[in-house]
Amino acid sequence: MKKVSILALALLAAACGKHSKPHSSAAKAKPGHFTQYVDPRIGTGFHGHVFLGANVPFGAIQIGPTQANPGKLGDGWDWCSGYHVSDSLIAGFSHTHLSGTGIGDLGDVLMIPTTGKVRLERSVAGNSPSGYMSRFSHDDEVVYPGYYAVKLQRYDIGVELTASERVGMHRYTFPKSDESHILIDLKEGIGWDRATDTYLEQKDATTLTGYRYSTGWAKDQRLFFAIVFSKPIEKLDLYNATTAISGKSAKGNQVKGVLSFATKQGDQVLVKVGISPVSEANALANIKAEVPGWDFDQVAKNADESWNKELSKIQVQTKDQDRLKVFYTALYHTMIAPSTFNDHNGDYRGADQKVYPNAKFKNLTTFSLWDTYRAANPLLTITQGQRVNDIVNTMLHIYQQQGKLPIWHLVGNETNTMPGNSSLPIISDAILKGFNGFDVNLAFEAMKKSAMLDERGLNYIKAKGYIPADTQTESVAKNMEYSIDDWAVAQVAKRLGKMEDYAYFSKRAKNYRNNFDASTRFMRGRVSDTEWRTPFNPFVSRHEKDDFAEGNAWQYTWLVPQDVEGLIELLGGEKGFTQKLDSLFIIKGDMGAEASNDISGLIGQYAHGNEPSHHVTYLYTYVGQPWKTAEKVRYILDHMYTTKPDGIIGNEDVGQMSAWYILSSMGFYPVNPANGAYVFGSPVFDKVALQLGNGKTFHLKTVNNGPENKYIQSIKLNGKPYTRSYLLHQDLMNGGEMEILMGKEPSKTFGVNPADRPRSIHD
Repeated sequence: MKKVSILALALLAAACGKHSKPHSSAAKAKPGHFTQYVDPRIGTGFHGHVFLGANVPFGAIQIGPTQANPGKLGDGWDWCSGYHVSDSLIAGFSHTHLSGTGIGDLGDVLMIPTTGKVRLERSVAGNSPSGYMSRFSHDDEVVYPGYYAVKLQRYDIGVELTASERVGMHRYTFPKSDESHILIDLKEGIGWDRATDTYLEQKDATTLTGYRYSTGWAKDQRLFFAIVFSKPIEKLDLYNATTAISGKSAKGNQVKGVLSFATKQGDQVLVKVGISPVSEANALANIKAEVPGWDFDQVAKNADESWNKELSKIQVQTKDQDRLKVFYTALYHTMIAPSTFNDHNGDYRGADQKVYPNAKFKNLTTFSLWDTYRAANPLLTITQGQRVNDIVNTMLHIYQQQGKLPIWHLVGNETNTMPGNSSLPIISDAILKGFNGFDVNLAFEAMKKSAMLDERGLNYIKAKGYIPADTQTESVAKNMEYSIDDWAVAQVAKRLGKMEDYAYFSKRAKNYRNNFDASTRFMRGRVSDTEWRTPFNPFVSRHEKDDFAEGNAWQYTWLVPQDVEGLIELLGGEKGFTQKLDSLFIIKGDMGAEASNDISGLIGQYAHGNEPSHHVTYLYTYVGQPWKTAEKVRYILDHMYTTKPDGIIGNEDVGQMSAWYILSSMGFYPVNPANGAYVFGSPVFDKVALQLGNGKTFHLKTVNNGPENKYIQSIKLNGKPYTRSYLLHQDLMNGGEMEILMGKEPSKTFGVNPADRPRSIHD
């Protein structure tokens, strides 16, 4: 059966109030069709915060439902993406959403089809008759990559959504009504977002254009749009808030438009919405370039094929269908962002709010760098080479426009969210792995200048080697992150022959030692050269009020991936290091009433739901005990990722939680995210084929794998014995075949010899 007729059945199922999974039946008829394993509902429960709706890989458009509680400041944290599985109300369908963030924003250009009396306000209390929200049932939702459908129960309207890179497409199926409407609400946003200036104008019989300026997490967002309807506009009423405005255009901070018409049972209206960071004309040009016609089913089919192309770059084999679903959904989640932030013609708006025409690279946004530098960005270096070049080029242009590399960049705005300069290890990783689609000398200039600023505690780093705890919050977290960042700068300096810079930043990379208290054997806040912050409790976490960022001393003491050997020394050698690491996974303590919600997925004090812990299970391998890494990794793979809506144990963090699963389930992980090495753990798939983008394929074959056989016994690479407990990136990118023999008991030889253990630097 063709996808076209399947999509038509999806609408019928939604309109009839029946739950259907048409995509799965279609996909199963196509061997190698990997979208059949993706369930976008995973992560819509608990604190997953993932986007649910229609999009294409790394697209500018994320079109989907925005619910009754869009996560207003101080309330509704679990609605950061605009959607949570616990909710039963839909306020409308917006064209931009975040996925897996801890702050809500975007939600631009909300639209909803209605019937009956015109309602202009969303309403905030239940399903109020005065508001336009509608109840829905999850049984009426059909969702898979590039497609979303639901029935609005209040209006008996079937809604289908699909997308191209910069265009969202709607298909509404109306009941019989003399009062059918489509509402466009430019006031509404998600989370911190507040509209500051909005505009809507009728350009011709079928076209509206406008813009929406807003402030929130991104302080100055400017989004332009064009809306094209499949039939002429019969009646258009314009408002600012609830005040009617005559004419064909309206301006204010709460502009709304209502199209009204009569419908027969089953009448369909299609809508195309193009967005642009530059202009209304570019938004309209994006529609003409990407979705020139009205074949909704073909657009949905194209979206599905786009997703399948990207998902097929990692092909895994297992008899465990749940593993397949978790894996490919995780891979899907890593490709929602970074998102496109330019027009089809290459134009984009820079961090200085100037328009840059016809860029020769793809400008991107949604850089959650404190999260993604650890594994999500290294994952891209394996299968998304061109995207790595685009990411670095975007960062370098941001540097030129705002005077520093991005911290957490969103729609052209620097939010300065989270400690550290986490773009530095990402750029370092790209350079050290041989990517050259950007100016390497400019990259080093940008890295060095960003590391030498006097903001965000860097003035203290330069002067003292630590940040006094009484000068600002998160002092320990900042110093730990800056130490990682400085290590990254040092390695690039060495590569470029800048030995003075190499020596300087190598010294700064050891600054983490200045927060180590030998008397407690923890990292802790230092007030001065002779005084620690007191009182001190290694369990307690006070969100945005103490010396750590979303964590405590137990968790942050291990955040030294750039110098594991140095941390081993601080903790008393291999024996002391191992004893304390063992304790991390069993010790329990009260983190206090003000602990961050991000601290989740606890095993003792190890917190898998938050990124600073993500490398910690792999540290055992550095002291010749890879079997302990295998035990912990396999437990997390088995218990903290599931196929249910709450199947992600913490905030998805723009792909990082999923990237950990993808890499770890294949059997390896980049402890040091910029040293070009992956430490082995406990693979769960029988076979893996990595399409490397350079014409080569790396094959992983796991022999004697199973639920109880979690320990690596031995490895062969291209038929020859391979004794190292790590894999170099270059060896992976050369292609070939690796065979891993698994067993029920820990091997007494694999990874034990010091010469075979991973190191922080591999020459």
